Amino acid sequence: MALEPGDVVRIRVVKLQPEAQLPRYAHTGEFGDLAADLYAVAAATLDAGTTMPVATGVAMEFPSTHGALVEDRSGLAVKGVTTLAGVIDPGYRGEIKVVMTNLSTKAVEINPGDRIAQLRIVRRIEAAFEEVSELVAAPRGANGFGSTGS
Repeated sequence: MALEPGDVVRIRVVKLQPEAQLPRYAHTGEFGDLAADLYAVAAATLDAGTTMPVATGVAMEFPSTHGALVEDRSGLAVKGVTTLAGVIDPGYRGEIKVVMTNLSTKAVEINPGDRIAQLRIVRRIEAAFEEVSELVAAPRGANGFGSTGS
């Protein structure tokens, strides 16, 4: 079923631990947030240069038409903490864990209840990939990857 502007996608959430927090938007309405905050359910230490999953204590049931992407929080990203491997498929029902990497030179402490990432809900589109012998010429990409500069 197609959603009309203003419709809400219903996502069922189970708290796997009593202290877990459901994702939520800091700002809603016409000019609200694009993504909902995800919260750590337990303390963790991200040592400099390390990557580890951080538990949220929640599992979700997405409709077959939607999934989610886990995105950085700008406040953590500016400190060198970023997220990786952030695709949540509609059929996944396990705990949402945020794969976090500390690119800084100092350890970063994560406390229970800290906002650790953002959950961006996306519509699932299935593509049909067709092999061809050549592509229609276009001005972008003619000079290869990164050709427009950095």
